[in-house]
Amino acid sequence: MSVRKTFQEINERIKRGEAVVMTAEEVSAMGRTHSPAQVAEKVDVVTTATFGPMCSSGMFINTGHANPPIRMEKATLNGVPVFTGIAAVDLYIGATENHPENPAYGGAHVIEELIAGKDVELEAHAKGTDCYPLKSIKTTINRSNINEMVMFNPRNAYQNYPVAVNQSNQIKYTYMGSLLPRLGNANYSTSGELSPLLNDPEMRTIGMGTRIFLGGTTGYISWYGTQFKTDAELNEFGVPVSNAATLAVIGDGFRMDPSFIKAAYYEKYGVSMFVGIGVPIPVLDEEMASCVMIRNEQITTRILDYGDPDHPELGRTNYSELMSGEIELNQKKIKTSSLSSLYKAREIAELLKEQIDRGEFLLSEPVEAFPKGKGLNSLEIRS
Repeated sequence: MSVRKTFQEINERIKRGEAVVMTAEEVSAMGRTHSPAQVAEKVDVVTTATFGPMCSSGMFINTGHANPPIRMEKATLNGVPVFTGIAAVDLYIGATENHPENPAYGGAHVIEELIAGKDVELEAHAKGTDCYPLKSIKTTINRSNINEMVMFNPRNAYQNYPVAVNQSNQIKYTYMGSLLPRLGNANYSTSGELSPLLNDPEMRTIGMGTRIFLGGTTGYISWYGTQFKTDAELNEFGVPVSNAATLAVIGDGFRMDPSFIKAAYYEKYGVSMFVGIGVPIPVLDEEMASCVMIRNEQITTRILDYGDPDHPELGRTNYSELMSGEIELNQKKIKTSSLSSLYKAREIAELLKEQIDRGEFLLSEPVEAFPKGKGLNSLEIRS
């Protein structure tokens, strides 16, 4: 008789302290000696995680009103421009926004500092109106004197991502790091068998409303992420071989931990932000068990040439090879390096496992599933 479980049944087991929770790596190892039916019988929840650069991130901030009030039209935080076109004192700071005079400092640094409780200088200007007469303000804000700081990230946790190399004769400075000429190195940025969307490739249990670990606290998946696609090529194990699905996520910045939100700067490219995300996956049946048993050697990804503007595919590899420290391409051995932190991903998966074990974190069934068969449009360039 095949195993069938529901979210509700698993949550009841969590509340009673009876749920069996394992990290994705532990289940991957278990899968070498157990069948999907045995895993589905023994395991209730699998914790997945990633900690890597996620440029499409940012934070909504409500500063509260001054006396007299101001309708902010241009504003900066520590000199970094912020978006003001929402309402009088609502701001959005993007993680990749740069300080105009210091390209190594940007929105991600401001976000990290606010989460850490540091003071941030706000400067804003306006034309002045009858109801908002103040025309300029310069003050200090921090987490103790503002109303809200809500992290909202439009595109996080890519399902898979290509390996970046450079065949040209010049070093290339990219969002995948510095790529040495003539295939001098290979950079990747996915946590492999720990990665959330690689453990639920069809997103049966992940959707709008899914409760997650975000930046050190509880967050939620609010929508599918920008550049979301589900028509990507799949390998023999049913996982996409290229960047496919993404997540839009939301969480309370007041409750976040700066050890799971870290600013970064890539030489001659710009600022990004490392975001820690953990997603619990319920093992509802044998099919889900088979998904969470995926191993690094079964997850394929493409190798792209970032030395060419068209990023042509040069070959393919898997995460077992990538994590070994080198891959082979065109009869040449190339050293590999991960932009994401497997150490931090493991820490997040373990923390989430402990929270579920203690009954502090219950699973939430998606209120709506993600779309199927979605592709991407490309921008037309007109001369």
